[in-house]
Amino acid sequence: MNTRGLLDQLLKSGQDLLQNKAGQNPGKGPAAGGLGGLLSGGAGGLGSLLSGAGGGALAGGAMALLLGNKSARKLGGKALTYGGLAALGVIAYKAYGNWQAQQAQAPQGEPQTLDRLPAPQVEVHSQGILKALVAAAKADGHVDARERQLIEGELVKLTHDAELQRWLEAELNKPLDPAEVAGAATSPEMAAEMYIASVLMVDEEHFMERAYLEELARQLKLDPALKSELEAQVRLELNAG
Repeated sequence: MNTRGLLDQLLKSGQDLLQNKAGQNPGKGPAAGGLGGLLSGGAGGLGSLLSGAGGGALAGGAMALLLGNKSARKLGGKALTYGGLAALGVIAYKAYGNWQAQQAQAPQGEPQTLDRLPAPQVEVHSQGILKALVAAAKADGHVDARERQLIEGELVKLTHDAELQRWLEAELNKPLDPAEVAGAATSPEMAAEMYIASVLMVDEEHFMERAYLEELARQLKLDPALKSELEAQVRLELNAG
């Protein structure tokens, strides 16, 4: 499956999606038309996203559906605008390195985050991150049967990979289970990346979402100090610039 390409498109659509939903481009595209505008994507709106890469407007539409009615979601902030998928690896690398320096018993050596891995391993990490992203979107309960159909419809437009389409359908329709999500992590670094994606997606002030995040961290077996460092690094990146 080519999960990496799909995930990268979704992440790269983040800042532009938020800017348009926040009305920074008044009178044009999504800001004027709400969710319908997001899904149609017009000139000057999401239709111009990722020009040349194909699917920018679709990625924005899919992300809008995953986010539900939370227009100010952090995922549209600065943290994921430095290169899409690679940004998650950079954040994880910094946080993991800081944690290692603080913990005498922590595993040493350069963290093998997805920004430092060969393509086949990046694909494995990408699948785990996308799995975490979809699960986190369901944590507040807004993704009902109708929403799942809409999201699935938008996501499958982004890829002609039949295997990936079937996988996405299964992920959207399965019950929310933090233990099952955490089971996809094959390394501590991958667990960190999956947690970062989840932190960026959920609203920590929402009880259900915060409870999900706490349980996911437990199931990922994140050291409490590493968990705190990951959250701190996300906040730092979001507030930068």
